[in-house]
Formats: sequence, C-alpha cells, structure tokens
Amino acid sequence: MSDTRISLEKANTIISATFAKGKEAGMKPLSCVVTDAGGHVIAFQRQDGTSSLRLDIARAKAAGALSIGVSSRKLGEMAAERPHFVGALAHLAPGGLLPVAGGVIVKGADGYPIGAVGVTGCTSDNDEIAALAGITAAGLTPQ
Repeated sequence: MSDTRISLEKANTIISATFAKGKEAGMKPLSCVVTDAGGHVIAFQRQDGTSSLRLDIARAKAAGALSIGVSSRKLGEMAAERPHFVGALAHLAPGGLLPVAGGVIVKGADGYPIGAVGVTGCTSDNDEIAALAGITAAGLTPQ
C-alpha cells in the first residue's frame, strides 16, 4: 500500500512502537491516538495506569496539529507569541487543540498530511519522542 492514508495495521504499528519506546526510555504510562487527515480516530490505546481523559488530550494534540498544519510543539511556540490567537483557535478546531509537544503530523509520499499521532502521559517532550518513534517504526514520515 502506498502511503496516501494510514491503514489500521499501520496505526496499530505506530501505537505498539510508541509504547515500546516509552517502556525502553522508562516513561510513565502512555496513551496514543492515530488519526486520518481529517482528524478522525483510526486507533487509540492507553496503557494500564493512565487516566480516563487521555483520549481527549491525545486527540487534541493530533487534531490541533492537523488543523493548523504544524506540530503541537510549534503550536505551543505560537501560543507563547500570540496567546489570544491560539486561545481563540481552540474553540474552532474540531477535536480540540492542545498547544504542547506530543502531536505530530504524518506526511504521505507527496508531502501532504495523511494523518497525525497524538501521545500523552509523560512529559510533553517525551510524548513527542515516543510519537516520532512510532511513526518511524511504521515506515511513515513525520512532519
């Protein structure tokens, strides 16, 4: 299959590899969501010991990245520079918007987004590290 979309199999690979990276690095229990280019959930899992709000947090990281076209880390930088603008966007973005690291856009072969990954549970920096490892392990390209 070409990488014009994220299949369920690839989504599950991303999640498994994300959790493996978290375990390897000694991270706290993680939750991971994989969405399509429209921000619709393809797959979600949370490790034992995570809180119930983690789906919403992970989805807001992924959906926010897709909505604005930059990683949720970059969105956090934008929020520091223009807090009123980013604050207002949170009400407009379907699926929410969370301007902290952990939401990464997945690019297709043509360079356009085919989906996103949102990870939460540890520090935002570690969430992003785990997301990047998951995307790469699935043979896909992070933006």
